[in-house]
Amino acid sequence: MAYIEDHSANGTFVNGERLEKGRKCPLTHNAEIALSLPHNKVFVFSDLMEDSLQSEYPKELRDKYIISKTLGRGACGEVKLAFDRSTYHKVAIKIINKRRFAADVLPDNDKPFNEKTEVEILKKVDHPCLIKIKDFFEGEDFYIVLELMKGGELFDRVLRPARLSEATCKLYFYQMLLAVQYLHKHGIIHRDLKLENVLLSSPEETCLIKITDFGQSKILGETSLMKTLCGTPDYLAPEVQDGTAGYGRSVDCWSLGVILFMCLSGYPPFSDKNKNTRLSLKEQISRGDYFYCAERWKHVSKEAFDLVQKLLTVDPDKRLKLEAALEHPWLQDEGMKRTFRQLLAQAQAPLPAPEAPPPPPGGRKRRRAREEAEGPRPQPCKAPRAPPPS
Repeated sequence: MAYIEDHSANGTFVNGERLEKGRKCPLTHNAEIALSLPHNKVFVFSDLMEDSLQSEYPKELRDKYIISKTLGRGACGEVKLAFDRSTYHKVAIKIINKRRFAADVLPDNDKPFNEKTEVEILKKVDHPCLIKIKDFFEGEDFYIVLELMKGGELFDRVLRPARLSEATCKLYFYQMLLAVQYLHKHGIIHRDLKLENVLLSSPEETCLIKITDFGQSKILGETSLMKTLCGTPDYLAPEVQDGTAGYGRSVDCWSLGVILFMCLSGYPPFSDKNKNTRLSLKEQISRGDYFYCAERWKHVSKEAFDLVQKLLTVDPDKRLKLEAALEHPWLQDEGMKRTFRQLLAQAQAPLPAPEAPPPPPGGRKRRRAREEAEGPRPQPCKAPRAPPPS
């Protein structure tokens, strides 16, 4: 058993819990050690006896990455924290469970998840507000290696007791619009935009966002319409539920409207748990009958609510398009755009070269003491100087 003992002046934390000074604490596999402050994480303890657990992953994956703890779980599988063996940089590995979909009798283009489509899209896209793929492996399951977003899901931030400020909502939503606009220009409809699929680059409130999870996305021609029922029910556009006439890019605009509604108010516009209506979830969405709580909206500007209304328009032909949303008065905020550009510049700046570590304190004293104990060292012989020319 490995232990850690605190001898510091500033405090040592293991998995967020502070150690009592002078007390020992046993370390378990993947324990996170922080110094001075609980969020100042500097070490992850890896128990070599646990290496047998790595054998369940493909050898090619294990040769490049050390797989660590689970970050989250979903319908398709789970997401693991991992470390690049060459750099020790953190990454996220999305593991798609093949067996879960083995009995799926739907045709390939209608399955609820298509790993080949997701990898194809991730390799194709290149935008600062879209998640980037680093590697892909296939074994008993599919393994998609992605950049790690340290701030987690937007869903968790929206559900906090402390509401997001309108300024923060604006910064996040502006980035979402830019990302989805990029996808649409490249003929890609996401089809599953939701709070859980918006990731944050930092625990800080002012940060970059990235859209992820392209498992239900569709690559389309210019005139294509789809009829597959995809997406998460609370975020589904009315025309998707109808399923008769087909649908196009505007489904993503509706989902963005639902996301903005929740960011600004802290609750969903449509829900089968809503006690204020007798309508089913499908009826609420088909009528565009969202629940309005005046108390939650009284501090939100009229311009922000106007954008929400125009995105949650039932008729897809009358629904606000992405280009028009980007031109909406609420988003004509130069301060917000300047903040976005600054965050982008910081994220794209190259990392500084590591500095040489300073000499350990007391090193000279120890060296002098060693020299005194060992006695004088023999000096190298010096050749006699030649006499100066006469």
